[in-house]
Amino acid sequence: MNNLIGAAQIVMGDGQRLSGNLKTAIRHYVDAAKYYQFDDDSVGVSTCYLSLGGTYHVLGDYDKSIEYYKRSIDIYLSLNDTLRLASAYLNISESYRKEMNIDSAIIYLDEAKSFYDKINYTIGSAYALGNKGLIYKNINESSLAVKYLSEAILLLKEVGDSYSISYFSVELSHVLAEQGHFREAIELDIEALKLARKEGLKEQIRDASLQLSELYSSQSNFKKAHYFQSQYITYRDSINNEETVRKMADLRTEFEVGLKQAEVDLKQKEVDLLQKEAYISRVLLAAGGVFVILLLVVVVVLWQLYHMKVRAANVVRRKRQVIEGQHRRVLQLNATKDRFFSIISHDLRGPISNFSGVAGLIQLYIEDGDYVELKRIGRILENSSHELSTLLDNLLDWAMNQQGVFPYDPEEVSAEEICNPTLRVLSNSANAKNITMTEEVHSEYMVYVDVNSATTTIRNLVSNALKFTPEGGTVTLTVEREGDYAVFVVEDNGIGIPEDKMKNLFGFDGERKRWGTDGEKGVGLGLNLVREFVELNKGKVTVTSKESQGSCFRVYFPLFVEE
Repeated sequence: MNNLIGAAQIVMGDGQRLSGNLKTAIRHYVDAAKYYQFDDDSVGVSTCYLSLGGTYHVLGDYDKSIEYYKRSIDIYLSLNDTLRLASAYLNISESYRKEMNIDSAIIYLDEAKSFYDKINYTIGSAYALGNKGLIYKNINESSLAVKYLSEAILLLKEVGDSYSISYFSVELSHVLAEQGHFREAIELDIEALKLARKEGLKEQIRDASLQLSELYSSQSNFKKAHYFQSQYITYRDSINNEETVRKMADLRTEFEVGLKQAEVDLKQKEVDLLQKEAYISRVLLAAGGVFVILLLVVVVVLWQLYHMKVRAANVVRRKRQVIEGQHRRVLQLNATKDRFFSIISHDLRGPISNFSGVAGLIQLYIEDGDYVELKRIGRILENSSHELSTLLDNLLDWAMNQQGVFPYDPEEVSAEEICNPTLRVLSNSANAKNITMTEEVHSEYMVYVDVNSATTTIRNLVSNALKFTPEGGTVTLTVEREGDYAVFVVEDNGIGIPEDKMKNLFGFDGERKRWGTDGEKGVGLGLNLVREFVELNKGKVTVTSKESQGSCFRVYFPLFVEE
């Protein structure tokens, strides 16, 4: 039982740590260690010590971090657990490095490598060598840094660890550049960049691109320097957008940690109820033994106790029914919350990323002294910030008003009110990619829909069209009538949709992620929401597409009919 509680405490500690609540996480890890100690579970205790060491390391309290790492090392030594011991040595060496205790950091790295070598764990040996090379790089011992980083890369190539090969190659390139070996540094960076692109390692693509930009700039090759600088900015902004999504995910983690705690409390209540029932049974047996002679009294007492047990069982059943109903309600609210977070993050990603592109244009116009264009960009920024603020207010108001399901409040609204705010919000995205987009929709049609969900539908489709249309392309938004429906037509001449993705286009089956024509990230949420919102508004959606020729989405919303 103590092991289970200890495991639950570790889960809650991990959740708090991911959410940034490090001091709360420490309390959970300490409590977990106590429960494992009750059951004399050495592996569980050492796991808690490793988590405490890592948390104190993040807090910058390296003395505490080293203290707990040493405690875990002592346990692993007694258990003769070579693999975990080597991992603890790697961790403690990093804390010593942060304290600038270089000698101790190197000693523990050498110990870690010796253990990894004994068990033929090549990746561990390579990490130890690579970290040692990084230490020498930080203290400007460039020859030793080159030696150990090169050895680490050779080992990693044997096991095909692409992530670490790319990371250590970029670091080695930096050292070679400092030594003046620019040609070798450029070749190594290009090799790392190719590997990172092949494996989709965005952080390594970002770092290698930045370093190549600096190296080519130092060689006065400004054309290539500018190209890699543009690559760096693209991937840096993409990673920053993912950080925004991660912060939203942290909110979800904090909610789930609370849910885990509620489940632990529920189990504890069930244990208490079972103990109470056991107590009543013991009272019945004791009463029967003591009053065996007074049969009539025994019958009366047993009858009374029987009714007590029935009432207690009824109370227990009613409480369980209440708790189960509350639990289902929590799950329903949690699912709806997740959907709203998905909508908000999906709809904000495109407009927010526009600002980074505009910032790059401002920098270029400042360098060129083109103040006329700067004034125009200033007006664009002002309009964009106003539209983005309005979009955020609408999304948050909509999310705050929900009661466990997506709200549906239909009303009479013009087609222009649904289309034109979207066109204004996304105009900068079109301008950034030199895409010709419909500036404004003029239509006399009135539809009967929920404004928020209908606007979100059109915004998603136009955003997707811009994302998957290359520079110089065309995106159009028009409205026409077909029977009792107003048909909103979003058409582009972009890259189109592969045939194998068409059958699951509006569902969650299959691979959902897809990159746009300029490195934009697609998470596969938009079209599923489009289908749900169109059905919510009693409409339908169709799509036709050919690869390399473009796509056409047709959304049917019911026309408003006066009674």
